[in-house]
Amino acid sequence: MKRVIVRKDSYYDSVFLMLISTDVNKIDGVNDAVVAMGTEMNVDLISDMGLGTDEVKSSTPNDLIIAIDSESDEVLDEAAETVDKLLTQKKGAGGAEAAYRPGSLASAVEIVPEANLAIISLPGQYAAREARRALQSDLHVMMFSDNVTLEDEVSLKKLAVEKGLLMMGPDCGTAIINGMPICFSNVVPKGPIGMVSASGTGLQEVACAIAKAGSGVSQAIGTGGRDLKKAEVGGMMMKLSIEALGADPETKVISVVSKPPLAELMGPVIDTLKATGKPAVVHFVGTGAREPDGKIQFAGSLEEAAKMAVAVASGTTYEARTFDLSDSEIEAIVERETEKMSAEQKYVRGLFTGGTLTDESATLLEDALGGIHSFDASDPKFKLSDPHKSEGHTIVDLGEDIFTVGRPHPMIDPSIRTERMDREAEDGEMALMLLDCVIGYGSHADPAGAMVDQIKNAKAAAEKRGGYLSVIASVTGTDGDFQGLSDQQRKLEAAGVVVMTTNYQATILVRRIMERRAAK
Repeated sequence: MKRVIVRKDSYYDSVFLMLISTDVNKIDGVNDAVVAMGTEMNVDLISDMGLGTDEVKSSTPNDLIIAIDSESDEVLDEAAETVDKLLTQKKGAGGAEAAYRPGSLASAVEIVPEANLAIISLPGQYAAREARRALQSDLHVMMFSDNVTLEDEVSLKKLAVEKGLLMMGPDCGTAIINGMPICFSNVVPKGPIGMVSASGTGLQEVACAIAKAGSGVSQAIGTGGRDLKKAEVGGMMMKLSIEALGADPETKVISVVSKPPLAELMGPVIDTLKATGKPAVVHFVGTGAREPDGKIQFAGSLEEAAKMAVAVASGTTYEARTFDLSDSEIEAIVERETEKMSAEQKYVRGLFTGGTLTDESATLLEDALGGIHSFDASDPKFKLSDPHKSEGHTIVDLGEDIFTVGRPHPMIDPSIRTERMDREAEDGEMALMLLDCVIGYGSHADPAGAMVDQIKNAKAAAEKRGGYLSVIASVTGTDGDFQGLSDQQRKLEAAGVVVMTTNYQATILVRRIMERRAAK
């Protein structure tokens, strides 16, 4: 039984609608359900469900579409009533403070004239227009939206540079401005280290490692992933952000984090850092440490970038160390985690929600494991034929677009990962599962708790087959985050997970375990 309802000119936030879709899909008897705005992508998705009515096909991005496929009319009624109930709860939330929501950037500026930063979270085809209006109104911009054309990004960043404004993004999900966490970010102390990052979870991991090391962050500015990847963009926002930190009296040390930039852009970034006269620490994910260049040091991991910056800021000497635990403690973990594995268990499965953490782990494990499969592997022989099915050693970022069509990011809705965990548990060749757990603003209220049942079930399945499943994880966050770092760690450890301080330490532990496994 199928039902489609289209409500004209009834706009709701897309992430909120995705969460409603997740709830409705949990109803017994619902085969598939999508509650979404009538964007081109959503119309195609609903049409693929066999629900592409003329009304759906003629809908606009301002129209709400409710599409349900169920086993009976009774279930259809229940699902539709659930959607209405959840929508009504949203409209009624917030009390008097929610009485007026500005319908335009101009009206928002009238309400809060002292604001100097606009966050843009719209479908990509509309985001550039609103970002341009914000810049023209002398507002800094953080553009959460993706699917913005390269041409628009270049135009917006040129305008921002002309006006001396930040244009963070497109696809910028993390920033900390004047101590205020924005979008996906964490509660960290204010301190002397200013950050510029072209990666979201990379920024979060380094900022949290700085906090764990006893220091703090003055500013953390995101640039968007293409800033150093596309010659046309030319690192405009990276360079402007470095200059801003150079002029900021609260910033004593500058930290730059990015995936490897275009070779032609690396020099200008380093030159901009040198021009500030301030010490700096640079980490390009996937590249190793190298010799310092004047006041600039180059870290070999996200964790090392944080600890180097803290050492510089505090006037101490950085001492490299792989693990927080002692060698004997690590050896005991490696032995315990390998002793009960069966002969059939061979492979690592990394199921991540953070893209930069995915890349860090894949890079650190690639040589040791003889190659890592992923859906976008640069080597064609390691490209997954089906992104939803692992082959050999596989590490995937489940936040990539291919996994999130019509669904919230797995940092918001863990079901994308827990469903994959259930499928992986059926594979008797899996020896180890590697997980990240990213908490903070924007993330699920209890990402660790959401995984516990799947972890226990996967371990039980391995034991039933006569083996043992090792699960290794790290938690990116602080005890200041509303989920609580310590609480998240305890929940994972209670489920039999080995929890390491950082993603780097977790990954190196995985390498030690798999090397021991191979030796046995």
